[in-house]
Amino acid sequence: MNNYNAESIRSMDYMSHIRQYPGMYAGSKDADAVHHLVKEIISNSIDEYLNGTCTQITVTVDKEKNKISILDNGRGIPHGVHESGCSTLQATYGIERTGGKFDNATGKSGYNTSGGEHGTGAKVTNALSKKLIAATHRDGYAEEVEFAKGEFVNYRKFNCDANKTGVYTEFYPDEEIFGEEVFFDINRIKKMLREFSFLSKNLTFSFSAEEGEIETFCSKNGLLDYLNYLNKKELICDPMYFYVEEGTFSVEVAMGYNTTYGNIVKLYTNNIPNESGNHLTGFKTALTSCINNYAREKKLLKDKDENFTGADLEEGQILILNFKMIDPVFQGQAKEKLTSTEGRTMVQKLATVEINNWLNANPSKAKAIINKALLAKKARASAKKAKDSVRKLGEGKTKRVLMPDKLSDASSKERNKCELFLVEGDSAGGNAKDGRDRATQAILSLRGKVLNTSKVELSKALENEEIKAILVALGVDTVSGKLVVNPDKLRYGKLIFMTDADVDGGHIRTLLLTMLWNLIPEIFELGLVYSAVPPLYRIIKTNENIYLEDDAALEEYRSKHAGEKYELARFKGLGEMSAEQLWDTTMNPETRTLRKLTITDMQETEKLFNDLMGTAVQPRKDFIEANANYAELDI
Repeated sequence: MNNYNAESIRSMDYMSHIRQYPGMYAGSKDADAVHHLVKEIISNSIDEYLNGTCTQITVTVDKEKNKISILDNGRGIPHGVHESGCSTLQATYGIERTGGKFDNATGKSGYNTSGGEHGTGAKVTNALSKKLIAATHRDGYAEEVEFAKGEFVNYRKFNCDANKTGVYTEFYPDEEIFGEEVFFDINRIKKMLREFSFLSKNLTFSFSAEEGEIETFCSKNGLLDYLNYLNKKELICDPMYFYVEEGTFSVEVAMGYNTTYGNIVKLYTNNIPNESGNHLTGFKTALTSCINNYAREKKLLKDKDENFTGADLEEGQILILNFKMIDPVFQGQAKEKLTSTEGRTMVQKLATVEINNWLNANPSKAKAIINKALLAKKARASAKKAKDSVRKLGEGKTKRVLMPDKLSDASSKERNKCELFLVEGDSAGGNAKDGRDRATQAILSLRGKVLNTSKVELSKALENEEIKAILVALGVDTVSGKLVVNPDKLRYGKLIFMTDADVDGGHIRTLLLTMLWNLIPEIFELGLVYSAVPPLYRIIKTNENIYLEDDAALEEYRSKHAGEKYELARFKGLGEMSAEQLWDTTMNPETRTLRKLTITDMQETEKLFNDLMGTAVQPRKDFIEANANYAELDI
């Protein structure tokens, strides 16, 4: 502290400042930041598309060298000498607050819209790369510059095809900043390009990570293609779509409703992804107002009914909103939130007209959306009632959650190490309670078969005592009538189905899976769902018990022990096992078998649940006929 003097106050050059504080410019210094650098360069190429001068963007990853290159066929960075004395190309990548997008209001640069924070992105990528090479092609010749950790290394100039235009950038993320283990994630980059292709109608993205293997992303229908890509369920009606301009502002929206209880929102400004912002606020205000006015006018809401809330209109909603404006203002270099006031005022103004036009032109579709909102409103009230029924306000400001009567909880405070077993029947539940590890294993006994949630409304599902008990025990909360799975508030690290090894047990597992899929599908993404594998048979020898999972295991045992004497017993259910047997075979982490239940294809999974558990009979008949030969019946 005594050494603090005038020499302690110093200035740091721009590139050094970026390297010293990468989180200020790239959001972090991990894999997210590395992919943010990729997005910055691609966004510059997309800016060329937005202004009508780019049709192709090529992205190539060299996994061995951990290098990525981006090439576009836009106008290219103009040749010439910057006021600092270096080339304009070098200045664009190496000198702070340098770029071609500062004169948008006058139209001098030709950029009507861009990703914002002009003159920053390419410099950040350069500063955080151990090596970056950039080249511009136009007017029959090319210029190329090379940097190392943001510092200029080399410049060269050479002739090129007179018809060739565009910018080429390649860079190598610096291990000094990001660590040795941070690499380009191929799937993440492809997801980014696919998303950009939906936002940039007819712009072609070519991607390769292996020699000769090129994947192309190009969308002809833009946001409507994006909506269909995001949708994993059945849409209740054709989606709403509109694109409207006023002056230098434009709003493009695709919105659909499906049969789920959650919602998906994809938000953009000038094709740049945002997490929130004034443009979303403006749209939600317009939508809520228009729907309420229309519902009142058409007598779909009664005089005594309360207006719909924003939450009522979010259930089952898929919303994609892309707002375009000159010089947007964001919160943070990663552009997570649009703070420009025009985002709210212009989107609300333009969207109000388009939403009203769509509602009046599509009465049957409007009614379908309003009926969906009415169900959501009813479910919100049921959810509040269900929540109130399991929460008790204690002394002062403390809230205590009342656990279900049939839950025998684990005692450990390390909740991520605890397991919740869903057990069918009081008999099996009693044995499980006696045989468990009381510190880490909780038992919730279920009474028979759980309600099929594919055949009832959400409000009915939330009134069901068994379902309510499961959700409360898990720690699932309700916010504005929605079920919310917060990983930090879940009370168990594993949810384990423990049902009989027969057909009835399989049916109960299926109903439980259906319930989780319909109400809280996020739990599968968290990897918390398991199925216990109890034995179906017991081989009894003089001094030994051997447990076998199924008929196949029994046949294998018989073939290997032909001629031996033993007694064979078949378990009719978990209730027939003693507490000790249940622990040894099914609950002991050292000896048990657990099957983790995951989902790899959301759309195929949704179709399967709809076909097998939904209200329509024909899809089930078709499935049975197609798969009858695979059935193994124990009759």
